Amino acid sequence: MSPAAGNGAAGGATAAHAPGIDRRGLAIIAGTFAIWGVVPAYWHLLKVVPSMQIMAHRVVWSAVLVVGWLLWRDGWDWLRRIAARPRTLAALALSSAVIAFNWSLYIWAVNAGHVVETSLGYFINPLVNVALGVMVLHERLRRLQWIAVACAALGVAWLTWSAGSPPWIALGLAGSFALYGLVRKLVPVDAVAGLGVESLFMLAPALAYVLWAEAGHGGGFAGDWGIGIDLLLVSSGVVSAVPLIGFAYGVRRIPLSVVGLLQYIAPTLQLLLGVWFFREPFEAVHLVGFGAIWLGLAIYAGEGLWRVRSRGAAIGG
Repeated sequence: MSPAAGNGAAGGATAAHAPGIDRRGLAIIAGTFAIWGVVPAYWHLLKVVPSMQIMAHRVVWSAVLVVGWLLWRDGWDWLRRIAARPRTLAALALSSAVIAFNWSLYIWAVNAGHVVETSLGYFINPLVNVALGVMVLHERLRRLQWIAVACAALGVAWLTWSAGSPPWIALGLAGSFALYGLVRKLVPVDAVAGLGVESLFMLAPALAYVLWAEAGHGGGFAGDWGIGIDLLLVSSGVVSAVPLIGFAYGVRRIPLSVVGLLQYIAPTLQLLLGVWFFREPFEAVHLVGFGAIWLGLAIYAGEGLWRVRSRGAAIGG
């Protein structure tokens, strides 16, 4: 683990200017969340395909892409190095199971008309990341940052209460991806090689499911679905692997609390898609909750900007 990943948010600087924080990791994480924010539109294009088959194809083609590239680059050395470390192998087995659950739930939710609730899940998720960063990794937040997080937490609590029942989709997505992020942060393994091992853990059951479906159980690959859908399914490997590699790369180079706050990029974009593209309801009660979340983000960003300007003025003086 890099020093930046272990030091947390201590020191009083913003993410882009905090000592020891990897700016490249910061930029990659931000770009990754932007991709995840618009990806519901991609899964919507595959709505004709049952959700579990989308998931299985996603795993298969991700594995082909990632493992194929690793074999071309390193042969089997990448796998031998990880296999020689049983704890790392066990951690990647756990992370593969967690991300498989997350992917499956997300694809089903998008194509079942719950995009707004998926956005709620990823609004909750950064709060879980911040909590894990503070409690497990002993990262520290400043007072105004705590206030920002509290505003966001109140917004999520309001949305949960106003719905009248626990938002199981949102909670499942939030918890699973927070756990995935923590495991990948703590595993000292190359981002691509780690995803390659995760892909191998998921490959056998996914491939078996695809073959079962194509043997007369609702499959339509290279047949009923048409060439356009087939190409989208194959390309799902790229859509899945590239941002996940970026996430695994960046999460080990910046504090988990910063990851948690940057992650609001994705659910904001998902919310906009849910309301304007998918035409899901978004009423005044939702606006109150989301408004509290956005207020928290404004406080966090404003506090960071003030510190940067104060530091610049002190240096200039």
